Amino acid sequence: MPERSAGGLISTMPKVSKLTASQVQEFGPVTDRREDMDGYTVEFVSFSADADLDGPLQALPGGHCPCPHWGYVLAGRMRFVFDDREEVYEPGDAFYTPPGHRPYVDAGTELLQFSPTDKLDELQRAIAEWMSKQQSG
Repeated sequence: MPERSAGGLISTMPKVSKLTASQVQEFGPVTDRREDMDGYTVEFVSFSADADLDGPLQALPGGHCPCPHWGYVLAGRMRFVFDDREEVYEPGDAFYTPPGHRPYVDAGTELLQFSPTDKLDELQRAIAEWMSKQQSG
């Protein structure tokens, strides 16, 4: 239901669900359902096979993800590897991971993730470029 703001204007809070996400993409074993909301991207991501971004991340400085992520693991298991440590997340875990990580995700993992859209776009461009080179090479 629309809310009245202090100025009397009616506004609606943005929302999205796995079923209503307007952008659905398949990247091999990864299904990404997302919606951009006021500078952030909300993603419902599921993995049907083990996955990592080691290849695509090599196109970025340091070979690490440049994007911070906040999220919640619904099912499965994922790891974020940093130069000095490793963080493991399982069902029921909420997480924050700063830039500078490499993700490794087990088959069957489902997560809800929030990321700054501009940084996530940078990551997506690197992945697309790497995939294009793999297909043409």
